[in-house]
Amino acid sequence: MRIRELLGVGRPSISFEFFPPKDEGGFDGLRASLASLRELRPTYVSVTYGAAGSTRRQTVDLVTHIKRDYGIESMAHVTCLGASQTELRQILTTLANAGVENVLVLRGDPPRGSGPFEPHPEGFRHANELAAFARQEFRFCLGGACYPEKHPEAPSLEADIEHLRRKIDAGCEFLITQLFFDNRLYFDFVARVRAVGIAAPIIPGIMPITNVGQIERFTKMCGASIPAPLLAELRQFQDDPNAVQMLGVSHATAQCLELLQRGAPGIHFYTLNRSPAARTILKGIQTAFPPAMSPAGTWL
Repeated sequence: MRIRELLGVGRPSISFEFFPPKDEGGFDGLRASLASLRELRPTYVSVTYGAAGSTRRQTVDLVTHIKRDYGIESMAHVTCLGASQTELRQILTTLANAGVENVLVLRGDPPRGSGPFEPHPEGFRHANELAAFARQEFRFCLGGACYPEKHPEAPSLEADIEHLRRKIDAGCEFLITQLFFDNRLYFDFVARVRAVGIAAPIIPGIMPITNVGQIERFTKMCGASIPAPLLAELRQFQDDPNAVQMLGVSHATAQCLELLQRGAPGIHFYTLNRSPAARTILKGIQTAFPPAMSPAGTWL
């Protein structure tokens, strides 16, 4: 089913993001996470590309496997990076033939240390170009990314929002945000986007903090910020993994509660292929919503 049709139907959406593992041990862990999270009846799950499209084949296979064998609606990430239009057409054709209806179109980021983004000579430079290409030749429901603190390469938030408008005009039907840890950033961003006439649903992306060094690396790469009081508290407990996870889950639970209570259309969890944090957060959210309004129906 098309994700846009699943949004705004009386209850918030809940979705999880995974990435193709590097080895069979990683796939064993992912299968366990999928089995655990399937019980939560997610609205959909998404599967990323690796750096420079290095897991392109695995992404296609995993998305079709999740939809076919787990009965969960799935969405494939497709990026411009390292692919010609011919290759992109082949990828999209494979997804369409497998019954996948949803695609998140992205420019893609080059591997760390490899320099700035360089488009394939026969490919696309921007996600809106990929969106227009997919819209012209296929019938996918297209999603796009957005950045409450602006894309790291954008000269300003205003310029970034103008680029976002081009994605919508090219065919993106809903948006998922980059991770953030201060809800004011999300609500301010949504207000700015609505003020320029963009009406597409904007789903907040949430990453529960479970490791201090890891989240500091992630935020540095993607241009997100961690509120100073939260970062100070995390560093205070950085040598105690259980305390860090408890703090991270508590903060994410409070974020999700406020986001949903103030009208966010759902929550998209960046899971890093693990399920315990997301399960704990959803259990905390459930207590604040009557059953008829619980995201993803019945949980746990």
